[in-house]
Amino acid sequence: MNATAPSTQYLTVPGGRIAFDDTRQGDGTPVVLLPGMLDSRAAYRHLRPLLVAAGHRVVTMDLRGFGDSSVTWDDYGPAALAGDALALLDHLGIERAVLAGNSYTGATVVKAAGDAPERIAGIALIDAFVENPPPGAPMRAVMALMGAAIVRWPAVWGFYLRRMAYPGAKPADFDAYVDGLVAALRTPGRRTATRGYVTGDSAPTGWTAAVRCPALVVMGSKDPDFPKPELVADRQAAALNARKAMIEGSGHYPMADNPQATADALLPFLAELDRPR
Repeated sequence: MNATAPSTQYLTVPGGRIAFDDTRQGDGTPVVLLPGMLDSRAAYRHLRPLLVAAGHRVVTMDLRGFGDSSVTWDDYGPAALAGDALALLDHLGIERAVLAGNSYTGATVVKAAGDAPERIAGIALIDAFVENPPPGAPMRAVMALMGAAIVRWPAVWGFYLRRMAYPGAKPADFDAYVDGLVAALRTPGRRTATRGYVTGDSAPTGWTAAVRCPALVVMGSKDPDFPKPELVADRQAAALNARKAMIEGSGHYPMADNPQATADALLPFLAELDRPR
């Protein structure tokens, strides 16, 4: 399921422009969806219409350096992205929203919830990095090597997406989508943005302690980025006093490889936030 996306809009913040789209309609709690690094807001192209159909205003936002946002910035870190998300709420006149972050932007939504608790009704982490692997952990070394390779050879990103990130079903538009992401990495200035993400601190520790809002952890059971995805989800859920939803057979992007199951996990969480308190 993939409805036509709303037209692209822009928010100017210090340093550049952030691209986003906004369905505008819906009585449920507004939901702002942030993609992972090196991706675009179109990562939610299959999930967005399911949330809209359930009555939610849905905003999808490009990150600094990718999608239709400005390419070159001084800071690509999760704290800077959290500031962009909060500025977008101000721009749209949204008093309270749920923020959902995938992969790199898990730390972003955690940071936003801690910094502006009055603005964030809840957070959802979708196969997110929220805590760093300990120094010397094999996974940390693998991620560093892969990041360096992607900066130099964008085709490595395509290899990861095609051979690892989607271990089961793939959306019908998968090949064209991946081709577009790899092509974007080759556009002028994009290497600076790519390096900003892959060499940055994607999951600073200590931020979860400031979160007081309801939280949901969504994790693909076959996510290749985590040696034991369910244990990671358990650890994140414990840190945030969150509920957990495993998406069976999904990889790192369940909102694309199994959007219906992802919506089935998100919608009860959102419905609970909509109830009068």
